[in-house]
Amino acid sequence: MLGEMPERRMGIVGASGFAGRELCRQARAAGWRIVGFSRGGGGGGEWRRWSPEPDLSGLDAVVNLAGHPIDRRWTTGNKRLFRESRVGVTRILAGALGKMAAAGRPAVLVNGSAVGIYGDRGDEILEESSAPGEGYLAELCREWESAAGEVAALGVRVVMVRTAMVLGREGPAFRKMRRLFRLGLGGRLGSGRQWMPWIHVEDLAGAILHAAGHASLAGPLNGSAPEPVRNAEFTRGLAGALRRPAFLHVPPFALRAAIGGFASVALSSQRVVPRALLESGFRFRFPELGGALRDLVR
Repeated sequence: MLGEMPERRMGIVGASGFAGRELCRQARAAGWRIVGFSRGGGGGGEWRRWSPEPDLSGLDAVVNLAGHPIDRRWTTGNKRLFRESRVGVTRILAGALGKMAAAGRPAVLVNGSAVGIYGDRGDEILEESSAPGEGYLAELCREWESAAGEVAALGVRVVMVRTAMVLGREGPAFRKMRRLFRLGLGGRLGSGRQWMPWIHVEDLAGAILHAAGHASLAGPLNGSAPEPVRNAEFTRGLAGALRRPAFLHVPPFALRAAIGGFASVALSSQRVVPRALLESGFRFRFPELGGALRDLVR
C-alpha cells in the first residue's frame, strides 16, 4: 500500500539479558522487528546463531549489549571473560561488518561501554567530552570503545553508550541491594560522599532506541540519569523506599576483602551528566532517584 513505511530490523546481541529484554519490548512497540543473537537460540521471535562470523544481513541497526558481569572478583580468569565479552565481541562485529558490501551494512551500531571509563574523579562534572580516567576498568573501556571505532571507519554511524549502574526490578544490582536492605544490612560504602551515576532500565532502553534512530548522535553517549547522587543519599533513599534502617557503614578495607578489585568501582566517584542525550531531546521517564526507587519497590 502506498505510504507504508518499510519494516526496520534491529539485531541485538544480548537480547535475552536484563537490559536486552526491555530494549526488545520498547523496540517492538516502536515498530522495529527484532533479530536476537545467541549461541543457543532464544525463546520466540527471530534468532540467529552467534558465531565468529555472525550473519548481519538485512539489518538496519545493530545493538551490542554483550558483557560478562563486572561485579565479580577480578581474577585472571574473570578478566579474560570481561575482555572477550566486550572487546572480543565488538571486534567480531567489526570484522563481520567489514566483510559486507557497503550498501548492505546496517546504518548504525549502538555499542556498549561504561561510565567506568572516567575512573575516580571526585566532584568533577563528567560529560561525554571529558577525558578518560585511570585504572583497570578505564583501560578496559578505552579498548572497548577503540574496537567500536573500527566500525566507524567503515562509514557506519557508531554510538558508544557509557552505561551507569542500571536499576530495575529484575536487575542484578537492585536485587542484591534490596536483599541486603531488607535484612537490615544496608549502609553507605566508604565515606558515602562518592557520586553514584545510575539509570532506570526503562530509560536505558529508551536511550538506546533514541540513539539508534537519531542520526545526529555519534560517538560517546552517557547512559545515566541527569541527577547523579552521592552514595550516602542513595543509601538513605533506598532505605526509605524499602522502609528499612540503614545505619551500617562498610569501610573500604571490608569492601575490598569482600569483593576484591570491584571495590574500586563501588568506592570511586563519578559525577556523570548525560549532556548528549539531553541536548538531542531525549526525555527521561525517571530523571531523579526518588521516582525511580518508588517505581522499583511498588
